[in-house]
Order: sequence, then C-alpha cells, then structure tokens
Amino acid sequence: MLRTLVGGKIQRVKVTGKSVNYNGSVSICRDLMRRAGILPFERVDIVNLANAHRWTTYAIEAESGVFTLNGGGARLGELGDKCVIMTYVQAEAFTGAPVVYCDENNGVDRAFDYEPSVPGGDPVHYEVR
Repeated sequence: MLRTLVGGKIQRVKVTGKSVNYNGSVSICRDLMRRAGILPFERVDIVNLANAHRWTTYAIEAESGVFTLNGGGARLGELGDKCVIMTYVQAEAFTGAPVVYCDENNGVDRAFDYEPSVPGGDPVHYEVR
C-alpha cells in the first residue's frame, strides 16, 4: 500500500519578500531547494512558525538567500517570519529524507537525513490492521 511520507524539509527559512500580485507559489533559494531535494514546480507545504498558518503551493527557484511568499500566500506571513517547507513522496516504506536548517541569511546552517530506522538500528515497520 502506498503511503504519503516526508520527502524533504527546509527548517527555519526566513521570509525575505512578499508579492501578492505574483501568480502563486513560493520562491526559494535554489541551493536550499537542491539540498532538500525539492524540484522546481514541485508541490510543497509551508508552515509559518510565527502565526501557525499552513498552506500548499509549489516551489520556484530564486537567488541565494531568497524566500518569497507569492500570490495569496503573501497574506499569510510577514518579512522576517520563520517557516518550514515540506515535500512528500508516495511509497510503501520510508527510505529517508533530506533536512536542511537555515541560518539567519537563509544559508545552510546544517543538513542531515531523516533515517528509516528507530534507535537500535531496526527498520520502522508497522502492521496495517
């Protein structure tokens, strides 16, 4: 059975711009996108940590350090707000996912992978009942 699992994640990216008149999406620094495994025009969920707004849109590449809320999403955050960006994959089992934490300039502070195991090294398996 296919399940929806996290595919990649960018943590604590700071809003650097807003454009209500743009036709939707979020503009994300291309280096962050690559490090988190996010493709241009891929569906993403955005969570604004400052106000708890959560929405779905798609990603477009931007210059270094840029994270812009576009279209209606521009009304869901303010300059300087910190957000989380997530993608998902359809798979039968979790195989891992890249995670990127941003510094204050939206550069990479640290990066790692969510691993498909629990403490002790055993793979994560759940039975469907």
